[in-house]
Amino acid sequence: MSWEEELFALFDDLEQQAEALYVAERDAELADRSRSEYQQVTLASRLMASLGAEVRLGVLGVGTVAGVLDRVAGGWCLIAGSAQDWIVPLRAVATVHGASDRSVPEAAWSPVAGLGLGSALRRLADAGERCVLRLLDGSAYDAVLRRVGTDFVEVTVGEGRPALVSFGSIAAVQSRD
Repeated sequence: MSWEEELFALFDDLEQQAEALYVAERDAELADRSRSEYQQVTLASRLMASLGAEVRLGVLGVGTVAGVLDRVAGGWCLIAGSAQDWIVPLRAVATVHGASDRSVPEAAWSPVAGLGLGSALRRLADAGERCVLRLLDGSAYDAVLRRVGTDFVEVTVGEGRPALVSFGSIAAVQSRD
């Protein structure tokens, strides 16, 4: 082998080593960026990507709620079950099974998705339907929603007794069929 061939072989070897180092550094940087960007993903955005999917939610104070994820909005979701529908505040969701691997950023959501829990409860109150309010402490109230305030709902329980229930204590609202 001539000295020129040895020199070119050395340069080729150095070039391949440099390329391997670059690929290793780039892969590490991409992995780090991916982890850094993922911290921006919210539970709501993952659920938004799961609309129409069969999901099982572990809900604090309630247990498992299963059905089709029908709607996701400002801090709550609607699960359409085979027997009943469930309105579940996202702060009461402990686990989700069956969610998409993807997410939908909030900027891509419909303006209707910005409606809060109060909007969903107002719809039930306007319909005058009986429902079961399930609270974070595990208690449940068979009630008719009457009026919805900023951070509470006025309900009628039992034999016409009024009660005020704070949004912060609601784990889920279950329809009664």
